[in-house]
Amino acid sequence: MITFEQLTFTYPNAAQPILRDVNLTIAAGAFALLCGPSGAGKSTLLRCLNGLVPHFSGGAMRGTLRVDDLNPVLATPQVMSRHVGFVFQDPEAQFVTDVVEDEIAFALENAAVPRAEMRVRIEEALDLLELAALRDRALSTLSSGERQRVAIAAALALRPRILALDEPTSQLDPKSAEDVLQALVRLNTDLGLTIVLVEHRLERVLPYVDTLIYLPPDRSAALSGSPRDVLDAIDLTPPLITLGKALHWRPLPLTIKNGLTWSAKVVVREANAERSVPSTVKDSSDQPAYLEARRVAVGYGPQRILRDLSLMVRSGEVVALIGRNGSGKTTLLKSIIGLLPLQGGEVRVAKRSIAGQSVADICRRVGYLPQDPNALLFADTIEDELRITLHNHGLSAAETSAAPVVLDLLERLNLSDKATAYPRDLSVGERQRVALGAIAVTQPGALLLDEPTRGLDYVAKQNLSHLLSDWRDAGMAILIVTHDVELVAEIADRVVLMSQGEIIADGTPSEVLGTSPFFAPQVARLFPGRGWLTVREALNRLKQFPD
Repeated sequence: MITFEQLTFTYPNAAQPILRDVNLTIAAGAFALLCGPSGAGKSTLLRCLNGLVPHFSGGAMRGTLRVDDLNPVLATPQVMSRHVGFVFQDPEAQFVTDVVEDEIAFALENAAVPRAEMRVRIEEALDLLELAALRDRALSTLSSGERQRVAIAAALALRPRILALDEPTSQLDPKSAEDVLQALVRLNTDLGLTIVLVEHRLERVLPYVDTLIYLPPDRSAALSGSPRDVLDAIDLTPPLITLGKALHWRPLPLTIKNGLTWSAKVVVREANAERSVPSTVKDSSDQPAYLEARRVAVGYGPQRILRDLSLMVRSGEVVALIGRNGSGKTTLLKSIIGLLPLQGGEVRVAKRSIAGQSVADICRRVGYLPQDPNALLFADTIEDELRITLHNHGLSAAETSAAPVVLDLLERLNLSDKATAYPRDLSVGERQRVALGAIAVTQPGALLLDEPTRGLDYVAKQNLSHLLSDWRDAGMAILIVTHDVELVAEIADRVVLMSQGEIIADGTPSEVLGTSPFFAPQVARLFPGRGWLTVREALNRLKQFPD
């Protein structure tokens, strides 16, 4: 079905190829997960399948690629679109109409599909993705999970034999992500559709896939095989696999159900131990409030998004804001930074109301990272991106190209070797880190981060956790909106759960996450009732109870 033979690809003006001598075979009907560190070439490889690379990107390619008995380079994306349906990381980026049914019909109209057949195909796509009830809805009114399913339905309307998806769950809450993945399982099982999916949050996808492909960071030979075999050979693993390796569980558990068989044995061995672990989060209750939302109300027209919401984030505290898509998390961040007007209540930054202040004035004290890092990237190089921010804030360090604060931050973001690279040529995860550097280089009193782990592998997330911990310990107030519960377990001092524009829970990570059916991290599911959220906590406790 898909065969790479000695495929090498180099982007225009790049010093090194992003893909080097790739040899891979993906069988017809496979459900394949493509993983690897940020910048390893996963999205590039995926775009090779339908000819976007090199037709859209430019660049030099050598070697052989066959997809459904076609050469994508010779066939061009126009022809390949009938064989390979493609879903981008951000579904909004590929939408061209305003209504669900119109979006699904758009590709069919461009392909000159007869009207009678078009109606049949639209109904098929709506039914396959369970979207019939939403056919007349405006895309702007859908949740992120619903928009992702619309993007998949639009790609399937041309009846391709292969579906390629680039991080389809990166912006989805756990329940919405599960809904999308279950839809993919149905397509793979019932229709025999070949699925190739790129994802960094392996814990979400591993239970469903039959093939795992790993692209190493050094461009050495890709690893491909059964998930257990590949995971056993790499370090880039989710918590369940990391813990299983550390405790020598064989065969490695790929699902929580498998893992419970092993964790139950461990629990029996230390059954007389205490049932909970004291919280290790930092207590900042004696610190002053740096961010305050007091009975805030925000809406779009007549629709009220936030209702009488109050929240405080203290200096030296990391607060994680979680909840289903559409619960109002991003709206709250935008209202704090002044991007959305308040319909009621008050927001205070450093004990001062933001009323009457411009967004630029607020941003001198609060750094804001939106979901789309491209919104912050304007310079020709990464180093310039940070220096321009310093200059715009009137900081003298911007006058020196080798400003120590810039170089130090690039080092901590693992971007030193790309300091002169054009930011928009980077992977999504690398762009995310550049954007984070751009808002943090001024060392503001607070950071607002909206899905900061999008596009980040496990190592990059660990580095981000260390960086945020250092900034917190230096007195910074940090508010993170995320669906990444594993990050929340690692870094948060408090967790705030939102639903329908209101706060419904506020407490320590173990209190809010520990017993949640949707938001519990993998370790909490393996050891229910113990209060353990991370691999580190579990291993530290288990070491106290040897056999």
